[in-house]
Amino acid sequence: MPEYTQPIATADVLRDDILRHLKLSLGKDAEHASLYDWRMSLSLALRDRVVEPWFASTRKTYEGKYKRIYYLSMEFLIGRLIEDVTINLDVEGIARDAMAALGQDYETVVADEPDAALGNGGLGRLAACFMDSLSTLSIPAYGYGIRYEHGLFEQHFQDGQQIETAEGWLAQRHAWEFERPEVAYNIHFGGYVSETDGKANWNPAETVLAMAYDTPTVGWKGKWANTLRLWAAKPIKLFDLESFNRGDYVGANAPERLARTISRVLYPDDTTEDGKELRLKQEYFFTSASIKDLLRRFLSEGHKIADLHKMVAIQLNDTHPAIAGPELVRLLIDKHDFGLDQAIDMARKCLGYTNHTLLPEALESWPEGLFARILPRHHRIIEMIQERHLAATGSDIRIIEHGNVKMGELAFIMAHRVNGVSALHSELVKETVFADLHKAYPDRILNQTNGITPRRWLYSCNPALRGLINDTIGTDWQEDLQMLQDLNAHLDDAAFQQAFRDAKTENKYHLARWLKDRDNVTLNTDAMFDIQIKRIHEYKRQHMNILETIALWNEIRDNPTGNWTPRVKIFGGKAAPGYALAKSIIRLINDVAATINNDPVTRDLLQVVYPENYNVSMAEILIPASDLSEQISTAGKEASGTGNMKLSLNGSPTIGTLDGANVEIRDHVGAENFFLFGLTAAQAQEARTHHGYARRAIDNSPRLRRVLGQIADGVFSGGDRSRYSNILTNLWEHDYFLVSCDFDDYFAKQREVDAVYQDVTRWTRMAAANTAGMGWFSSDRTIRGYAHDIWGVTSVR
Repeated sequence: MPEYTQPIATADVLRDDILRHLKLSLGKDAEHASLYDWRMSLSLALRDRVVEPWFASTRKTYEGKYKRIYYLSMEFLIGRLIEDVTINLDVEGIARDAMAALGQDYETVVADEPDAALGNGGLGRLAACFMDSLSTLSIPAYGYGIRYEHGLFEQHFQDGQQIETAEGWLAQRHAWEFERPEVAYNIHFGGYVSETDGKANWNPAETVLAMAYDTPTVGWKGKWANTLRLWAAKPIKLFDLESFNRGDYVGANAPERLARTISRVLYPDDTTEDGKELRLKQEYFFTSASIKDLLRRFLSEGHKIADLHKMVAIQLNDTHPAIAGPELVRLLIDKHDFGLDQAIDMARKCLGYTNHTLLPEALESWPEGLFARILPRHHRIIEMIQERHLAATGSDIRIIEHGNVKMGELAFIMAHRVNGVSALHSELVKETVFADLHKAYPDRILNQTNGITPRRWLYSCNPALRGLINDTIGTDWQEDLQMLQDLNAHLDDAAFQQAFRDAKTENKYHLARWLKDRDNVTLNTDAMFDIQIKRIHEYKRQHMNILETIALWNEIRDNPTGNWTPRVKIFGGKAAPGYALAKSIIRLINDVAATINNDPVTRDLLQVVYPENYNVSMAEILIPASDLSEQISTAGKEASGTGNMKLSLNGSPTIGTLDGANVEIRDHVGAENFFLFGLTAAQAQEARTHHGYARRAIDNSPRLRRVLGQIADGVFSGGDRSRYSNILTNLWEHDYFLVSCDFDDYFAKQREVDAVYQDVTRWTRMAAANTAGMGWFSSDRTIRGYAHDIWGVTSVR
């Protein structure tokens, strides 16, 4: 079949299509159209241009009987799609001209699109980048997840504290999806297992319907499009009329209430038994629907089910979909009459597992009683998988242990390949969280360092730098990011350096305007923009950043006429609703900001800003404007990071530890272009063996002791001495993440940053060298690695 070629579009053609959708899809005329109407009409006109390559890709996959990749993830942080689609179809200029011809501002229309509330942080954004690269590389694939009604939460600050409210992204129609009511599966929970003629029968207590919603994901230049299929939970019985007629109005809606609860919120608080049950149900819900769907598709093509692994590769993005192994085994045994050993072997050949954490507590586990009550058939299958594993390996590593079902161990044992997401992380996976399983399965763990899509994270979000790169080395780098190394020949050219600074300045002005319009905050654009944007967590050490900020404030106040480098410290990120210490860190940052920003002695030299509700669209404004990238996690705790890649790609040197992908970033951009500090992973582990290491480190640091004393005295909390007792107790008595041990080195390195920033030529060269050195961190390279090393597929183009 000939490859689909995107037809030539013009602004006039697109304008007419927008007007057609305005009339026929929105029921409006131009004179009475709202911003929403214009945005929806543009989205639908662009979606029309995605459908043809989507259909062509699907036909080619069916006709060629190509192996498909099924990427299972709890999160897909896709951001706004107008920008994605116009860039990948190469119609951004046409869209701008079409909207201008209609009297509309393109930027205003784009900004009206809500971010899809389908994720939280790096895990979900990685999945979105992978979907982009799978399409760009023409690898047949489906992304599978949950169509969350409210997502994680919308973050607001009240008296500096994080307040969570529901995200309303689906209050309006989602323009990009296609509802598939004909694609629906019964998903069961609870009940009991009986046996008839030696065959197990699951008799569930509850059933909900998983219904599909498809969003086409188009790759670079529209040559291929894959499908993001999200599942929404629906009731089997929409409304109990009999209960209603009896006056039981609440009970009449119970089926719908159960179903909607499952696909309503990402990561419900699991500190309660009900919360744990809901999270387990969510994970099984989308995983079971996805496995059933891929089996249906596989069988519809006439394949023999014994050949499943030849046509199907299932990638588990973290442990959330780890139940896929037992679910596939269950279906092979109970529905397709395979024996247990053969079913386990078949499932394992299909499954790959990506590990994203070295924190043992982050490897999910479920109370065995809860698990057996919700998924009784799977509980028994896991027991049988465990028995085979123990017999085959002689290992004593169990999936079910001490009353818990351990999903990390389950995912590892049921996968034929387990990958870490940076070179350091993959080695530490072998040495720490899965050391014993690595001994039992020595060839199973491999590395696939994360990557980011250059289409979203440079080409689209940073048009100023994009233009400079195009003018300097040509335009082919968007699909071969390694070409950025050609910039190295220009790093010392004065004209190139000036143009690079001009691009950064333009981006800083853009951020300043955005923040002024949104939050009425005025930024000093001549200052260094020092940015830390990521989920709030102790190991990411946002609290070390704000402690250093207080220490710097003290130094400036002590010597206000010193040769200080002006800084704007910008934070972004959410804390899990039940994570009390992380929420205290947020409040401390905001309290410190209120004090420092109102200090007439320092406010022109030091400013702290924390825009609420960090998301993809905010990241696209912050990252191009960043001067300094904060990647300061405790060595050995960050699996990879992708924010570090985005910031470095956009010309922001890193201050960081040898953690996660920082190690590889430093190798690629050059040690001289990276501000390294802190203990190594081995040194961090050794430091923890010494009793009282935190208290001793604080005692040996007058600067840190002064900062902690100010917090304890209520300097930043209106005299409230108890507000941050949890943070202070943690640092003095526990400090597992070694803030105290790394603090003085971090402070000293920040003063080195100050000095280098004042050398404009040297700093510009460092920043540009970061952009030039980041070609290896394209998600296209990462996906090629998965395709070759794990999935056994190639591009079908």
